[in-house]
Amino acid sequence: MAEVIITSGKRKSAIARAYIKKGKGIVRVNNLNLQAYPEYLRNIMAEPLNLAEKYSKKVSIEVNVKGGGPISQAEAVRTAIGKAIAKFSDDEEIKNLFMEYDRTLLVSDTRRKEPKKQLGRGARKKRQKSYR
Repeated sequence: MAEVIITSGKRKSAIARAYIKKGKGIVRVNNLNLQAYPEYLRNIMAEPLNLAEKYSKKVSIEVNVKGGGPISQAEAVRTAIGKAIAKFSDDEEIKNLFMEYDRTLLVSDTRRKEPKKQLGRGARKKRQKSYR
């Protein structure tokens, strides 16, 4: 049985889990081929594959993603694929390339929504004050 490496990526409330193994360059996201997604989302998700071209045709990647909206899901998938390729290749050159290009290819975004406070509609907005 082929060795499978599992990695994950997060963005806002979207969580992606990537399974990478030796293969023919097939990338599936939620059991759909990458080509089935709109071009804008496909470009976001395929960024690590385009950067690491020498590995992209040698591996098959299966990604499951849930939560969040379409863009944050695409960015979570992008991070999961980037981590998977870096771990699978075990190549320091690829890791450095990803880090120099964009750190979020290897590091999940830790930013979260700030909690709502009292006396306001959101985290920062307050009710207007009047002195008369």
